[in-house]
Amino acid sequence: MNRPARNERHALCDLFLKVGPDAPTLCAGWTTRDLAAHLVVRETRPDAAGGILIRRLAPYGDRVRDKVARTDWTTLVDRVRNGPPRLSPMRIPALDDLTNTLEFFVHHEDVRRAQAVRESRVIEPALEDALLGALTRGARLMGRSSPCGLTMTPTGGIGFVVRKGSPTVDVSGPVSELVLFIYGRTSVADVEFAGPPDSVDAVRATTFGI
Repeated sequence: MNRPARNERHALCDLFLKVGPDAPTLCAGWTTRDLAAHLVVRETRPDAAGGILIRRLAPYGDRVRDKVARTDWTTLVDRVRNGPPRLSPMRIPALDDLTNTLEFFVHHEDVRRAQAVRESRVIEPALEDALLGALTRGARLMGRSSPCGLTMTPTGGIGFVVRKGSPTVDVSGPVSELVLFIYGRTSVADVEFAGPPDSVDAVRATTFGI
């Protein structure tokens, strides 16, 4: 059975081992070791994972992540590969794909594109479908900071509204690149813009994401 979240998880772990613990990522200030530790904390330490989203909890979350990051590299990658604890509901395939496909795809690209590999890759249909579903569900939240109206148009697909407003900028491109754009990886996302030049410049300069 094709499992996009699991496939991206394993591909990221394989890449972790290939590039090593000190390679750069697109996550500002983080090496691959920091990113791997973040993923472990997210799935295994609910007491500390809140720091990812809640600013006042961030110092505690950072301390836990720093401690996890001191784990032997191969062991740390194995913890990412093995996923959440055995009794976690996140081990249910449907929940795993719902909550982790986007996370592991974006972080896989965070490592890929921080190395010499900047170009997009061939995206399998199952992954593209999963990414499109996640994009349409989450784009309004991710794009709430847009300085103007914002729409997205997947290549060969139907456009949708991210944020209502006038003037409006349309961002178009492959689903995978739109995901990277709205997830805050604007500098590496291979997308095109249409709209008033000033508005396009403002959208380009905006930091999107959670």
